[in-house]
Amino acid sequence: MKNIFYIFLGGGFGSILRYAISKLFMADKSSFPWSTLIANFIGCFIIGIVLGWFINNNKQYSDLYVFLSIGFCGGLTTFSTFSVEGLTYLKNGDLLVFITYLLFSIVGSILLAALGYYIYQLGNS
Repeated sequence: MKNIFYIFLGGGFGSILRYAISKLFMADKSSFPWSTLIANFIGCFIIGIVLGWFINNNKQYSDLYVFLSIGFCGGLTTFSTFSVEGLTYLKNGDLLVFITYLLFSIVGSILLAALGYYIYQLGNS
């Protein structure tokens, strides 16, 4: 039950940051979804650092890990919005934008998670 509370709390903070990013990078419906991409990139970078720290300290199952990784990063990042935006590009026939968004999102998110992890590892060598 305690983990559910930490996930709830972290998810709330992550969702608030996601909302703030969407307002900061607000664009009209026809422009590239920068706010989703930025939120996902930030969340992936953070989870890379978090994972590096918790693995290094053997605390992957601690309350703070649950709060930060599942809660905060889960609330911050959004696969559902990414999927709907991608589907919209497909429905509108914007294949080049769809492929660009898909590749940027997937490759960029993985690279930023890895970068966060390795930056933490380098700082603690």
